[in-house]
Amino acid sequence: MDLHFSENDEAFRREVAEWLNDNLTGEFEEVRGRGGPGDEHALVEERRQWERVLGAAGWTCVGWPVEYGGRGLPLHQQVIFYEEYARARAPGRAGHIGETLLGPTLMAFGTEAQKQRFLPGIVSGEELWCQGYSEPNAGSDLANVQTRAELDGDEWVIHGQKVWTSWSEWSEWCFVVCRTEPDAPSNHRALSYLLVPMHQQGIEVRPILQITGTAEFGEVFFDGARTASDNIVGERGAGWKVAMGTLAFERGASTLGQQHQFQNELDEIIEIAKRNGAAQDPVLRQRLVDAWIGLRIMRFNALRVLSGNEGAELGPESMITKIYWATWHREMGKLAMDVLGAESELAEGGPYELTQLQRLFLYTRSDTIYAGSNQIQRNLISERALGMPREPRPAS
Repeated sequence: MDLHFSENDEAFRREVAEWLNDNLTGEFEEVRGRGGPGDEHALVEERRQWERVLGAAGWTCVGWPVEYGGRGLPLHQQVIFYEEYARARAPGRAGHIGETLLGPTLMAFGTEAQKQRFLPGIVSGEELWCQGYSEPNAGSDLANVQTRAELDGDEWVIHGQKVWTSWSEWSEWCFVVCRTEPDAPSNHRALSYLLVPMHQQGIEVRPILQITGTAEFGEVFFDGARTASDNIVGERGAGWKVAMGTLAFERGASTLGQQHQFQNELDEIIEIAKRNGAAQDPVLRQRLVDAWIGLRIMRFNALRVLSGNEGAELGPESMITKIYWATWHREMGKLAMDVLGAESELAEGGPYELTQLQRLFLYTRSDTIYAGSNQIQRNLISERALGMPREPRPAS
């Protein structure tokens, strides 16, 4: 593992930093630092416009192959881009789901027609995507989804419900895991992966209000929603395989940018601790040091996991990533409140206007639940990384 960057890499770093500094001005000055954890609802239209500016300048999908509209950057330069993006306090990416999840999935499993139709809209920032996986009774047990789709001529007709669908209120498209093969021998073989337009009759989005007072995700109800028959990724009944492929793309170079965002948050907490005297408390000072050390461990492990994996599948050691950062981030949210002390109990304004750190604290309660709870992560690590016996399943 080489933790150093070449002269050319550092020149590229300067290019990225200068472009961001030059463009996060004027109308985009207000989006700096917005759209992070607990703040995803903020300045949606402004961030959508920023996404288009990024696309026009070639700064979306930087790791995608050139033939699909990307820059084809090697992994270490992707890391540099994401780090500088976070360092500049650029806004949370509106196109994150399309760029990091749906796009790579189409490259791996989609038809040429699907790639030509959908990838350009992701690159340009014109079309945003959301993910239709979880349901009220199918979260970690994704194979149990009950949303169903049936062919009616040259269209799929969809009925069912999805939940915790981030950006469902603002997205043009959703990739939906649904049940299309009722006679399949197992739940896993009954599923298909459909691409569904969101702006149509038959789809209702109900935002879910969270304890942060915001609602960046919602419930999505499908009542006769339609999509073209060829908007299926992979074969009928292969939805489980495609869906697992999508989840595998979550672990990549963008995780280094996420960690720099964590660094921004920790820097703010440390600055407050110095200002209000909390840094003089030996217990809080030790917790601040532990948070700093934990973040360095996170970075070095991510570099270790990613190093030498250009274009290759990540090894089993990568499976600790989610449980580690989720637990660390949750604890940092608690640390922020303890550093603020009594001030943490006071809202910034009425009726329920929270500070950025208060929203961060409340949001981080969910870090160890979404995208696979810590309990599920431990099972996955034990069974798939360590080769331990599978957890007993109840008799059907």
